[in-house]
Amino acid sequence: GFGILDSAIVALIVLAAFRSAIIADVSAVDYCWRIVLGCGAIPGIAALYFRLTIPETPRYTMDVEHDVNKATSDVANYLQKTDTTDENDGPGNHVGVPKASWSDFTSYFGKWKNGKVLLGTSMSWFALDIAFYGIGLNNGIILSAIGYADTHDADFNLRAYNSLKNMALGNIIITIMGTVPGYWVTVAFVDKWGRKPIQIMGFAVLTVLFIVMGAAFNPLKEHSIPAFIVLFTLLQVI
Repeated sequence: GFGILDSAIVALIVLAAFRSAIIADVSAVDYCWRIVLGCGAIPGIAALYFRLTIPETPRYTMDVEHDVNKATSDVANYLQKTDTTDENDGPGNHVGVPKASWSDFTSYFGKWKNGKVLLGTSMSWFALDIAFYGIGLNNGIILSAIGYADTHDADFNLRAYNSLKNMALGNIIITIMGTVPGYWVTVAFVDKWGRKPIQIMGFAVLTVLFIVMGAAFNPLKEHSIPAFIVLFTLLQVI
């Protein structure tokens, strides 16, 4: 949630820095999106650094490196919550562990008690992606639809700048009102309510909200912008 908010803030800052250049020549917008996109690589590089420097998991040590002693030592140290090591550290005891195969996959997930877990998890994630990215990637279209991104400046370059600035501001407002609170409500209650109930509740509410907004999109936009904004914000929360 904070990452989404940061991305909108970065976009606003970059636009403000290029205001004069855009008003002089609207093609300067090309530099803005490249810089914003490049900034997105910074947290990725940081994550890559930490991923390359953290110790491997015992599962990886066992299944990929085939080092039984090191994996056993890692598990023991983790369970004891200490940093102590034992004589097994050092040159590992490598064994010939059979590689996973498609026959293993099909024999395991071919059983319904295992397959339903994979199917339920993957399809839930797929459905969530459609809803989540469908909403987020269309924020600009929604902001334009309700007139927030529209400007009436006579100068085309100034109009382009103000339109992009309003979209960035609108994304910040939507994220603060919906996305960030939605994430942290789940953080606060996920252990109390349970993961499945929260997910089922989220899908159910999203279904109702999508039906309402899809069926009444034009009437809401034309007659009740506040109701439109409330419903769209709830989509971000859920």
